[in-house]
Parts: sequence; C-alpha cells; structure tokens
Amino acid sequence: MKIPKHIAIIMDGNGRWAKAKGLKRTQGHREGANSVEVITKAAQKLGVKYLTLYAFSTENWARPKTEILALMNLLEETLDKFLKEPDNKIKIIFSSSTKRLPKKILSKMQEVQKISAQNKGLTLNLAINYGARQEILEAIAKLQKKNLKPTQANFEKCLYNNLPDPDLIIRTSGEKRLSNFLLWQAAYSEFYFTNTLWPDFREKELLEAIKDFSARQRRFGA
Repeated sequence: MKIPKHIAIIMDGNGRWAKAKGLKRTQGHREGANSVEVITKAAQKLGVKYLTLYAFSTENWARPKTEILALMNLLEETLDKFLKEPDNKIKIIFSSSTKRLPKKILSKMQEVQKISAQNKGLTLNLAINYGARQEILEAIAKLQKKNLKPTQANFEKCLYNNLPDPDLIIRTSGEKRLSNFLLWQAAYSEFYFTNTLWPDFREKELLEAIKDFSARQRRFGA
C-alpha cells in the first residue's frame, strides 16, 4: 500500500457510541482515548510520519460544563501517563490556542513537548482547543507583528505547527464536514469518511482508509 506521510483524523462519535450502549458520554470519551492509543501505535507501525488528531475544538467549550471538566481530566490523565512512561519513539506536539486552557494542563503540555522533542519516530500532533479560523487569524497577526511579507511560506511559518499538509483526512461517525479543522492545510488533502464511531475505530479501519487512499491518483490541480 501507498502509506500517507501525514494522516489527520477528526475523531467523532464518542457520545453516540456511549448513548447506543446506555452509557454516559464521559465513558464514550474514555473509550475514544483508547482508540487514540491504538491508532497511534498502528500508524507508527505502518510508517506514517505525522499523525494529527482533532481532540478538542474551540467550539467544544459550548458543551455542558460537566462534560468539559471530564474531557480536561481525561486529557490531564493522558499527559500524566506519558510523563510517567514516556515513549522514546514518539514526538508529541500541539496545535492549540492557549486561550481558556487551564494553566496546569498548559504546563503539562509544554513539559510533554519538551521531553519528547528529540524523539525521531512518529510525530503526534494533538489539536486541543483548536479552530482553523482562529489559527489563520493568529497567523495573520504574527505576520503583521513580525513585519513579514504576506507570502505562503511566511504565512505557514506563523501557523501553530509548520507540518507537511495532510495527505489523508479521515472523519469517523458518518459525518461529512471539516468542522473548522485544518482549513488552510487541507487544500489538496484526500478525504475518507466512515460510519464507524471513533471508539470502534481500530487498526483494521485505519488500514481500510489507507487502502482506499492508495487507489487514488493525486493531481494537485494538474
């Protein structure tokens, strides 16, 4: 198979997964966190270089306070787990607006990024408190502040992370929209939509998405 260099995933369906099983939404998010671990390892094994996961959007703050608190607690648990048992084959970075995130979580995000900075394997980019429109506006502000010419190269240096554009964007749960995710970077990405809910998305489903991607001919406008 033709392995994408960069895969980005809109992880959708945790709440519906929990509802279908008569569980609380928070239990769906916890099972979704298990999928994150499984898919990260699978991508690493397949030779994917970059994996971007849409974990929490700027619009998610509109959810009930109890759900937001549960998500922040789950994020903190995940960061603590890496800090206690770091994986020296994964480099972790974040595409995040710092506004509204708790200081304790921001501190742990910075520590995780620092500890894993020299790792040479898969780069795992977690989009937390992320919105593409916000990222674009902040990049414009940085361009102006640094008095840089408004070229594509300079603009991309001002984004949260100047990674290669995603070759493949996957969205789970049957929804077919970007939901304010990587609007600039997705200009020539291939899209793959699956009805599988994120907590059920495992290596088999990832391989199906890559197989579908492999059969496509990418022209980049040519």
